[in-house]
Amino acid sequence: MFYTPKLQAQTNELLISRVDQLAKKLTNDNQVAGITILLIRDGKPVYNKAFGYSDRYKEISLRTDHIFRIASQTKAITSLAALMLWEEGKFLLDDPVSKYIPEFGHMQVIDKFNTVDSSYTTVPAVKDITIRDLFRHTSGIAYPVFSGNPTINAVYAKAGIGTGIGSKGILKDKILLLAKQPLFHQPAESFTYGLNDDVLGYLIEIWSGMSLDKFLQTRIFDPLGMTDTYFHLPMSKSNRLVGLSVKNNNGKFSEVSVPIYEGNDPAYPLADNIYLSGGAGLVSTTADYAKFLSLFLNKGYAGNKRIIGSKTLALMLTNQLPDDIKRPPGLQFGLGVALVTDKNKYLQAPSVGSFYWGGIFNTHYWVDPEQHLIGLVYTQQYDAYSEDIGHLLKNVIYSTIDD
Repeated sequence: MFYTPKLQAQTNELLISRVDQLAKKLTNDNQVAGITILLIRDGKPVYNKAFGYSDRYKEISLRTDHIFRIASQTKAITSLAALMLWEEGKFLLDDPVSKYIPEFGHMQVIDKFNTVDSSYTTVPAVKDITIRDLFRHTSGIAYPVFSGNPTINAVYAKAGIGTGIGSKGILKDKILLLAKQPLFHQPAESFTYGLNDDVLGYLIEIWSGMSLDKFLQTRIFDPLGMTDTYFHLPMSKSNRLVGLSVKNNNGKFSEVSVPIYEGNDPAYPLADNIYLSGGAGLVSTTADYAKFLSLFLNKGYAGNKRIIGSKTLALMLTNQLPDDIKRPPGLQFGLGVALVTDKNKYLQAPSVGSFYWGGIFNTHYWVDPEQHLIGLVYTQQYDAYSEDIGHLLKNVIYSTIDD
């Protein structure tokens, strides 16, 4: 069938209608307090709307320029930043981390754990953690709080290891403290989602001689025109920070007014004493993050300026998990992002070659090179992360796309 502009317009109308319907249903049914959706195809926005509230208590309507805690969406930015330094010959992917941070030499792996007093025994790691292990989360470093594993949570809590979401301190100090903790499996044995990108963030500081926030600002945010992406949100923009919402027993949302996770302030993006977490620390808008994702469709260029090489991006989007590495069912993972490949295409709508991830406060993104499509779905919910909202939107969107 010849694909005319008229058919394209009909497709866009159908897309807008179906996404509108789903977004309204999600807000009306109290599945989200507010949601904003940005879709860019062939470099042009085809959908950009917000529904519901930024602050349910104050009844502040959500706008498309509101600023969100993007949490683990920070990881893709940190990974790309590290690869920019890889391009400059600062490191090799299979270098041991201890080459640059000696404290990660001679690591121990937890063996037996005593639930009574949180004591444990260890065995030596049989191999070094490599830089590649950090990118693909196979180091044996885990996450406190989010792991769902009582042993991991207890060990990290006792040592004072934070999530990076509003955690106070200095990046270097946090990483050196992390290096003193046991690994939770042998390096390169299993995919365990953890503080790996926080370590990468500190390595970026070592390799570049710049603080992580300054490196990201000068090498990525400024060249891309990302004017609303920060570790520390200026007070002048505080009125655009979306409030965190939590669902009450009555099934309705209210603003989070109590400490979150490790006892941190929900308004942590406005604080100046939190460490620069390369895995979870940034806030951003859908428009800003779309500028970052556009690099992948533009072969590493922002306008006529090259930010990163196309071959480097291709490596970033190549599966890094051999079959012998344990991982969640269906997961294919590159250097900092999850991938849609022939092996896991059955799980979701985006084309083979797409990549995706999200953040703990229920933000989601994906890039589909085959369809020249960038998708961002942002909510701001506490303690309610689910990939379902992202999948629901993807299903509706892809139902309108003709090959």
